[in-house]
Amino acid sequence: MTEATGQKPWGRVDEDRTVYVREAEGERAVGSFPDGTAEEALAYFERKYADLAGQVTLLEARIARGVADASAAETVAKLQESLAEPAAVGDIAALRTRVAALVEKTAALTEAQHAEREAAKQAAAAKREAIVAEAEALAAQPEASIRWKDTSQAFEQLFTDWQTAQRSGPQIPKSQADAMWKRFRAARHSFDAARRAHFAQLDANNKDVKLRKERIITAAEALAPRGIDGIPAYRSLLDDWKTAGRASRKLDDQLWARFKAAGDVLYAAKAAETAVTNEEYEANLLAKEAILSDAAPILEVTDYAAARKQITAIQLRWDEVGRVPREALRETEGRLRKIEDHVKGLEEEHWRKTNPETQARSEGLRGQLEASIAELTVEIEAAAAAGDAKAKAAAEQALATQQSWLAAIDG
Repeated sequence: MTEATGQKPWGRVDEDRTVYVREAEGERAVGSFPDGTAEEALAYFERKYADLAGQVTLLEARIARGVADASAAETVAKLQESLAEPAAVGDIAALRTRVAALVEKTAALTEAQHAEREAAKQAAAAKREAIVAEAEALAAQPEASIRWKDTSQAFEQLFTDWQTAQRSGPQIPKSQADAMWKRFRAARHSFDAARRAHFAQLDANNKDVKLRKERIITAAEALAPRGIDGIPAYRSLLDDWKTAGRASRKLDDQLWARFKAAGDVLYAAKAAETAVTNEEYEANLLAKEAILSDAAPILEVTDYAAARKQITAIQLRWDEVGRVPREALRETEGRLRKIEDHVKGLEEEHWRKTNPETQARSEGLRGQLEASIAELTVEIEAAAAAGDAKAKAAAEQALATQQSWLAAIDG
C-alpha cells in the first residue's frame, strides 16, 4: 500500500484519513483515523476485523467440540448483528458465511444438549427413585427380621446419597423432587418409630426379666448355709431360671454369673464332702480288688458245687466291704459278674443233664434212633445184595444223620 493510494485488497484510506471497506455492493466508510498515517488507520480497522474473526473461530471450535452452552445461539445472533455493517476491514462476506453456517450447527447442538439434559434429569430422577424405593423396602421389613443397627446405617447412607444427588446431580423438577423426598422422609420416620418402639419394649422386657431373675438369685444365695442339702432347691431354682425369659445378652450374662456363683457355693460343699467320701471309697476299692484276685481262680473250676461254694464266700466278703468310687464301680462290678456268670453257667449245665424230664425225653429219643439205625443197617445190606447203588447211598446218608443225633444225646 502506498501513501497516495492507501489501498489494500479489502479496504482503502483517502487523503483525509477516512477508511473504507470493499464489499460486493461497493465501498462502505467504516470510520476515520485523522491522527495517524494511512497505514495506521487501515491497520486499526483490520484489527477490528481480526477481533470479529477471532470470535467466529472460537465459537466454531466450541461448537465443533460440543462444549458450547445454551448461549451459543445468542452469540451467533450477536455476531450476525455485528457483521451487518461492521466497522472493520477484511473479508466481511466470508465471516457472514461462516456465521450463517453456525446457525444450523448451533440449533443441532442445542437440541442435542437439550436431549442430554433431559436424559440426565431422567437418570437423576431414577437414582433418587431407587433411593426412595430402597428406603421404603427397609421400612417395610417384618420387625422380627430387622437387623436394627445395620438398617440404621443403611438409612444414613441413603440419606447421604440423597444429599449428594441433590447437590451435585442434575436438577429435576421441584414438584417431582418434593414428592420423592416426602416418601423418603415418611419411610425413615416409619423405621425410626418402629426402632424406638422396639427398644422401648426391649428395655421393658429387660427390666421385667431382671426383676424375676434377681429374685431367683436372692433365693439361690440364701441356700448357702444349707450346703449340700441346698442343691435340690437350687436345681428347682434353675428350672425357674429357664422359664424366666431372656434379657439382653450383656445383662443376661451378668445375672447368670451371679446365679452360678450362688450354685458354685453349694457344689463346692458337695465336692468337699465327695472328696472325704472318695477317700473312704478308695480303701474299699483296694479291698474289692483283692477279693477279685482271690475270686479269679473260680473261672477255672468245672464242678458246679465247688464253684457255687467259692462264689458264695466271695459274695459275702464283697458285700461287707461297701461302696467304691463311682468311676471304678462299673469295672469292679463287671469283673465280679463275669465270675458269677461262669458259676451260673455250670449250674445250668448240671441241671440240663440231671433234669428227669430231659433225661426221659433223651431215653425215648435214644431208643427211637437206635431202632432206626438198625433198620437202616439192614436196608444198606439188602441194597448191596441187590446191587441197588442208589438205594444203598440214600440209606447210608440217612444212617450217618441218625448216628450224629445219637452221638449228640450221649454227649
